[in-house]
Amino acid sequence: MSNYYSDRLNANNLKRCYEIAPPRVKQFLEAEINHVLSKIRPGDEILDLGCGYGRVAIRLAEKAKQVTGIDISKENIRLARELFKKNSRLRFYEMDAITLTFPDDIFDITLCVQNGISAFKVNPEQLVKEALRVTKAGGTLLFSSYSEKFWEERLKWFQLQAEQGLIGEIDYDLTKNGVIVCKDGFRAITYSGQQFLELVSLFKVEASIYEIDNSSVFCEMKKPRE
Repeated sequence: MSNYYSDRLNANNLKRCYEIAPPRVKQFLEAEINHVLSKIRPGDEILDLGCGYGRVAIRLAEKAKQVTGIDISKENIRLARELFKKNSRLRFYEMDAITLTFPDDIFDITLCVQNGISAFKVNPEQLVKEALRVTKAGGTLLFSSYSEKFWEERLKWFQLQAEQGLIGEIDYDLTKNGVIVCKDGFRAITYSGQQFLELVSLFKVEASIYEIDNSSVFCEMKKPRE
């Protein structure tokens, strides 16, 4: 499946988005990574859904036994492999998050962070179902989206991206209530804690909601032991 991130906002363009991020956004990005790191044990095998060019994966590899990143964009995977080819703890594959080719029950932690649930443009129920399938019994799933409290900072960041031609011109008539819309068809929504809970209520999992740094909403799911 093709989308905006695989066709346009990928590889070096995606990397540039993070390079131009204002200080408060960089704080948010660091807070997300630190929260995930706090959940990892040294022997864990991690799956990073929508890994992009490996921005998060390289940090997680400092602690985890192995980090596997998947992304729908061939260019993202190419750049990730190029940047981190010397790190034996990292593996990157071009793959769709709702049709993973991994066996059942092999990852200790499965991640879908930085609002991937919006960016992937897939059915959220299918996304969670597939993430659960490849996660070990007793393992953890971590999904995150933007907090409502972070709206102004998030919008400023997307304005910078638009000014540099990384995304289209923002449509301010349609951009509101947590949704950013560009005139070229780009659209980014968010998931609230309540929306996450409603989604995961479809599955037999324990779920907790956390707000981190007044910028991220995390949904942590525990896959039941058989």
